[in-house]
Parts: sequence; structure tokens; C-alpha cells
Amino acid sequence: MSHTSVPEKVKLHLWVLAGGRCQYRGCNKPLWRDDLTDTQMNAAYVAHIVADSPGGPRGNEVRSEQLKQDRSNLMLLCDPHHRLIDREGKEDHPESLLKMMKREHEARIETLTAISPDLGSHVLLYGANIGDHASMLTYEDAAQAMVPKRYPASATPIRLDMIDSSTTDRAAAFWSQEEANLLKKFDARVRQIVADGTVRHMSIFARAPQPLLIRLGTLLTDIAPADIYQLHREPNPGWAWPEPAPPAPAFRFVPPPDDATGPAALIVSLSATLTNDQIAKVLSNDFVPWRIELPEPRHDCIGAPEHLSVLRALLRRALDQIKAKHGADAPLHIFPAAPVSTMVELGRVRQPKADMAWHIYDENRAHGGFINAIQIAQEK
Repeated sequence: MSHTSVPEKVKLHLWVLAGGRCQYRGCNKPLWRDDLTDTQMNAAYVAHIVADSPGGPRGNEVRSEQLKQDRSNLMLLCDPHHRLIDREGKEDHPESLLKMMKREHEARIETLTAISPDLGSHVLLYGANIGDHASMLTYEDAAQAMVPKRYPASATPIRLDMIDSSTTDRAAAFWSQEEANLLKKFDARVRQIVADGTVRHMSIFARAPQPLLIRLGTLLTDIAPADIYQLHREPNPGWAWPEPAPPAPAFRFVPPPDDATGPAALIVSLSATLTNDQIAKVLSNDFVPWRIELPEPRHDCIGAPEHLSVLRALLRRALDQIKAKHGADAPLHIFPAAPVSTMVELGRVRQPKADMAWHIYDENRAHGGFINAIQIAQEK
């Protein structure tokens, strides 16, 4: 442990550069409060990388004296990590590693604090069970994906999901329960704060069965500017957009044959191939297929926000043409197989008073194929 009195000016500078957080890699613990009680306190240790005495951790006969009050040789640490680098884990923490941790941490704090105040965005998290798999969405993952383009405008997210729900999409009551929960929480937690100006921008992180993602999008519409994020599997799993951005997908809109008759079906086939036979099991053999598809569907087809902008324009064009052919009073049957972000965007392009009623289907092997999961009436 240090025996040197570090000048207050040097400590203050270190606090600022560290953002008041532990600089040990992966910790980032706030050092101005107690996590358990939220009591305001100074929980920081000003630790030496090269000890202030030759016999201390990483000490040196010459450099210890030279660096004992030098900010470049100091780290802001929590108590456990201070003890780790100086005692139990001393041999595993050479000078080079600690200097690297310090540089990384201070560079990150500099990047974050340089973001314009106008780029604040409220984090909205929405998850629902997909089959037997719970949807795990965390504020920390969302915040990391936003930076440096934006930063969280609040230390807590807007949560719309049912925490620890035991109901799965195989249950008959799943869709009505989840939709009712979504509508209720959206009214209570989003609509009012958007109306009163508290929220000026939102960052949307959603992972749920596709009909619920579309329903979320119909609630969001354009009530506030929003960025929709996509969960990626490859090459780096997570919500952050890949860099550099991959080439734009070759989306195509395929109208039906001129002689097709029957109910209108919008088939969004981006992450998997949907065949007419799958649709015919639900609608009958006579239906009018309108397709938005990729030549080779894949889960990771959305690699940049610009890809979603292109798709939004294509979806809007498709909806207008479908209504022109079938009339505003006919229902539109929607069969999706697409990434989560595209489904939220599909809902956002809906015009409640102008577009047809929607019947949104979910493919569920437990039910032998597609089922009519959610219906959205046309507003009068």
C-alpha cells in the first residue's frame, strides 16, 4: 500500500479522467456511492502502478521516487481490485498490463464525455419468450451498442416485457396475455412521457416472437424519432452494428400473378424461405401472394441502420400497392420470417387509419405450422 501523499490537484485530475469509476478492466464500478445502500461516499483508492517505494509492487530503485506523484502512474481503483494488484494477484499484474487498462479506460471515458448532449436517447427494452427460451435483454448490452453514435439519456431503461413470464408461445393464452401486457405498459411507460416531451429519442432493443415485434412497431409508429437495433449472431454476437458495414441486402418486392384471386397475403421471407404451400394450409389454396424476400434468406441479413431504411421504403410501397388492388376494407394476412429489427420496422410503417386490417401469423411447430396470432383492426 502507498505511503505517499498525492497532491489533491493530481487526485482530482485522476478522478475526472477515470469518470469516477474503477479503472480495472471489466469493473467500471462507480466509486462515489455504495451500491447496496446508494449512500454517497468516496470508495476510491488512488493506486500506484509502479510502487512509491522500491520494495513495493512493481517498485524500482529509481523510478519509484520519480513517479510517486505522477498522474500517469496512478489508477483509480475499488478496494478489491486495489488489493488484487498489490497483494493476492501481484505477480499477474505487471506494469505494462496496468498501464494498458488505464489507457483503455481513460480513452473510453473521453469518448463518452465528448458525445453531444443532443445525442441522448432513452433505452427501450422489450422481450417475450420465444418457444422455451426466455428473452434476456440488459441495459448494459444496450448502452454499449449505442456508443459512440448516441448515449443513454437515463440510467434506467423503459421496460415493456413481462419479467419471468412462464407462459410460452405454445399456450393458447400466450398471444392475448402478451399483447394486453404490451399495450398496457406502452400506455403507462411510453406514451405519456413522449407526449410531455420527456423523451425526444428512443433506442429500441426487442427480442420476441415476430407478431409481438410487429405489434410493438405499430405502437411506436413515428411518435418519437427512434433507432431500431438488431441482435447479431456473427461475426461478433451482440447488438452493436458491425464495422465496417456489410453490403446492403438485395431486397426484392415480388407482386402476385395477374390472375391470382383470393385473400391478400404479405409474405416477408428474409431469414427463412416461406413457400406458398405453407400459406395455403392456413388461407386455402386460393390466395394472392405478395412477397418481400431475399434471393438467399439468412438471419444476419441486416448489418446497418441504412439497410432498415431501404426496407422501410420497400414495405411502404408494398402496403400501398396491396391496398390499391384489394381495397382498404379487406384484411391483409401477414406471414413473417425475418430478423427482429425488420419486424419492428414493418409495424412502424403502418398507417392506422389508412392501411388495411392486419392478421399477423406465427409459425409454430407445436401447432403444425402458422397460426393467426394477433389481429389489428383498421382505425376509423
